[in-house]
Amino acid sequence: MTNIAIAEDQIFSLRALEEKLAVFNDIVIVHTAQNGTELLVGLEQHREIDLILTDIEMPVMNGIEVVEKVKQQYPHIKVVMITIYDDDNYIFNAIRAGADSYILKETRADKIYETIQDTLNGGSVMSPSIALKTLQLLKNATSFKTENTTEKITLSERENEILEQLSKGFSNKIIAENLIISPFTVKRHIENIYQKLQAHNRIEVVEKARKSGLI
Repeated sequence: MTNIAIAEDQIFSLRALEEKLAVFNDIVIVHTAQNGTELLVGLEQHREIDLILTDIEMPVMNGIEVVEKVKQQYPHIKVVMITIYDDDNYIFNAIRAGADSYILKETRADKIYETIQDTLNGGSVMSPSIALKTLQLLKNATSFKTENTTEKITLSERENEILEQLSKGFSNKIIAENLIISPFTVKRHIENIYQKLQAHNRIEVVEKARKSGLI
């Protein structure tokens, strides 16, 4: 079973999300909150939560602040931004704060479920329009922190193939299908790539790979 917490200040949107997730028997919504402060209180009471779905624009404490605090206090909990916003600043700030995935509220129920599973398995999922904007941000980024190193980074042939897929914004599942390998194998290769590039998420790994001339 996967225990979920939801932070959403719009009741209609919260109910719609609950209805979408209700069809999946292995998803349990343990806690709901109307702002980030309520969410953090709930996390203190429900230590079994595996993943959080949070809106961005909320009163008292917004979704960006939620991500920052959750990653500081509960680094094992995955956070998926689910919002109507595909604005560059929102995307950039969410990623910098530590969001694991970023999807739009219009996303279908099956895709939300797939996002939850991929994120729990170490993936980073983005809605297509978000992925395109993220790649554009990477091309124009000037403020990403990168570690200077003169050591040449060498990836295996399979790691290079997976890195190319990552640069296109594909999920673990899609990468596995494209390369005809298992999602578990994809996950292990991605972990190796992270380690070699000293990166902590997909955005950072792609940016470092570009600066290193790997893609």
